[in-house]
Amino acid sequence: MKAKKSYGQHFLIQKKVIDRIASAILAESPERIMEIGPGKGAITSQLLNKTDHFIAIDADHDMVDYLHQNYPNNRDQIIQADFLQVDLKQFFDQQAFLLCGNFPYNISSQIVIKMLDNTNQIPIMLGMFQKEMAKRILAVPGSKDYGIISVLTSLRYHGKILFDIGPNNFSPPPRVISSFLILHRNSKSISDDLFNKTKTLVKIAFHSRRKTLRNNLKTIISDPSILEDAFFDQRAENLLPQDYLVLVEQIKPYLNSSLILE
Repeated sequence: MKAKKSYGQHFLIQKKVIDRIASAILAESPERIMEIGPGKGAITSQLLNKTDHFIAIDADHDMVDYLHQNYPNNRDQIIQADFLQVDLKQFFDQQAFLLCGNFPYNISSQIVIKMLDNTNQIPIMLGMFQKEMAKRILAVPGSKDYGIISVLTSLRYHGKILFDIGPNNFSPPPRVISSFLILHRNSKSISDDLFNKTKTLVKIAFHSRRKTLRNNLKTIISDPSILEDAFFDQRAENLLPQDYLVLVEQIKPYLNSSLILE
């Protein structure tokens, strides 16, 4: 079974790395586990019998067929579906679960956004990312990696890179270093309404990184007097995540969901 470029597949092949990943996941003592992009089952094989509540989801029909043939007693736990499209409330009776996987690199940022939109169900995530993406997720204000994904993630999670993994541990080997990342949900949560308004604001604020907040926000704020404060001389990359929460309250009437930038 060859990896498919269209699915961003890079299969883990080194047992030491696979064991280390599985150990990190099981160290969290999860009651329920959802694995995204199981591939040939390298991680799956070590998780299947560690909990009564395990589901693996893969968009690739051929890969799911392969896993069904190799794990015939677990067919109901290996599902063909697009994680980005499924309603997570249909799994585990809407109870919380650990999200994990060797995530397809071409949709890894979308997986993070999906997690952020379903934070009530996902208290913990452990996943494989391109190192550059992992750095962006964890970036701090003022750094070159700080951006939309950094702000949104920090509003709901905190975490760290557990270890890096070289290309030769995969087949086919990616052209980049990979990082295995852990995220824990913050103890203090923000409402979905506030998060969604902040998401809208952050996307607009970062629309043109080199422009000031004033220049980016004037596309949605019709009253120029609101933007006269020196605060708006800053660029989006210099604001703390908490600054965005405060700013949402100030300009809430202008944050219509239809303005979200893709």
